[in-house]
Amino acid sequence: MNQDELAGYITTSFAGVEPVTNAGDTFFFYNPVTIQPPDRMFPFVTLVTSDAYDKHSNLGRPGVYRLNIGVSGQTFRALFDTSEHSHAAATPDFTALNKLMPHPEYGRMHWLCILNPDDETLATQVHPLLVEAYDMAVRKRTKSASGV
Repeated sequence: MNQDELAGYITTSFAGVEPVTNAGDTFFFYNPVTIQPPDRMFPFVTLVTSDAYDKHSNLGRPGVYRLNIGVSGQTFRALFDTSEHSHAAATPDFTALNKLMPHPEYGRMHWLCILNPDDETLATQVHPLLVEAYDMAVRKRTKSASGV
């Protein structure tokens, strides 16, 4: 699946998602009634296609893109044992394709990433994480709209 197909998958799988593309990167916002401009919101998923902001993933390779997903701390810790005594705490190969890993810059904020997920990985590993990120964005927006 290329980045355009993945962007289409995200926007058709989740209601109220507004994608905003800038310089080839796509930011996905939960904005069901389009009342807030995207610059006033925070994306729950991003699709990055260049090394403009970091060089960790070597996105300059033909056809390579990185899907970034914000998840809960609990999910992040369940996926990646980040304790200092864990072998998983070692720096992953951020250039590896089709492998879930902490985001190279925003892992500490519970963002994970994957380069070029294949269809099986998308269905079995990535989609549930997209659902979680989307649900978190919906809850945050609902809470914000209710003034709580």
